[in-house]
Amino acid sequence: MRWIWIDKFIEFQSGRRAVAIKNVTLAEEHLHDHFPGFPVMPECLMIEAMAQTSGILVGEAKNFQEKVILAKIKKAIFFDYVKPGDTLKLDTEIDSIAPEAASTSGKITCADKLIAEIDLMFSHIDQNLAGKEFPEENFVFTADTSVFESLLRDVVSGNARTAADSEQK
Repeated sequence: MRWIWIDKFIEFQSGRRAVAIKNVTLAEEHLHDHFPGFPVMPECLMIEAMAQTSGILVGEAKNFQEKVILAKIKKAIFFDYVKPGDTLKLDTEIDSIAPEAASTSGKITCADKLIAEIDLMFSHIDQNLAGKEFPEENFVFTADTSVFESLLRDVVSGNARTAADSEQK
């Protein structure tokens, strides 16, 4: 089972920048237990949503050929809480990308109000320098690209290269 913490991309510039949307609803079980009577989205799940947004951007930059995993949270500063009914905008940019790693910086906003600043580092684990062995198959980005394609469904086709496009190259 895969947990996707973003609903869709609204902008996607291959190898540069991505903007995703996350609608926070009371239908999400974790909100019922996180501060009963005052449901708010846990900050760790906002970090995960940013990691997914940024990780897909980094993975797509290398045509989903690398196993991209979150290696480090460089910065995570939160300025406000998020409650059911809010729509988050996750805006991320690739700061640097190399064969072994990538660095991103991002902001989460809600109705143009800054909620968080989150900077992340990702490892391309097939290129790791520690000599560790990993499974041959890409367990991060599987051959079933329908999840990524559905997240990109509303992006203007001129701005995005989908996973299906990448397979044809």
